[in-house]
Amino acid sequence: MSADPPASETPVDPAVRRRGTLLLAGIAGTVLALDLITKIAAVATLEGEEPVTVIDGFFYLTLLRNPGAAWSMATGYTWILTIVAVVVVGVIIRIARRLASTGWAVGLGLVLGGALGNLIDRFFRSPGPMRGHVVDMLAAFSPDGSVFPVFNIADSGIVCGGILLVLMALRGIEIDGTRG
Repeated sequence: MSADPPASETPVDPAVRRRGTLLLAGIAGTVLALDLITKIAAVATLEGEEPVTVIDGFFYLTLLRNPGAAWSMATGYTWILTIVAVVVVGVIIRIARRLASTGWAVGLGLVLGGALGNLIDRFFRSPGPMRGHVVDMLAAFSPDGSVFPVFNIADSGIVCGGILLVLMALRGIEIDGTRG
């Protein structure tokens, strides 16, 4: 009698992997494009302006250049954040070839698009390469970020993607779509 191989060793159809990789790339590209467009628009329209109230007491548009991570943590360590983002992008690209889970493809695509969006700022914005400040423009609850940090589309992609990846892991779903 021969036993079936464990689910983790079952080969995944190359077409399924290709679809997962394309989904990851499509989501990452969409997040990156939306992030770049909104940052360009924010710099062009909000520079030197007072915050714009979208929903009073709840949502504002304001321009903030963030040298750190969320909540301006790690300010002064922009070059380390840049290196971490490069590593994250590299790891996601490397594991993408094993991707056969739709949930993992969506989560990794959101994280990849967000990481690339903020990485572009860190490389190409003032004050210089690997020290650039990330453009943030979305403010919840207060226009100055005193209640909740000012963020951007890239940050949203990273957070939402990270939450989805944690949920996938907690459900025991592996990157290749099998249950662990």
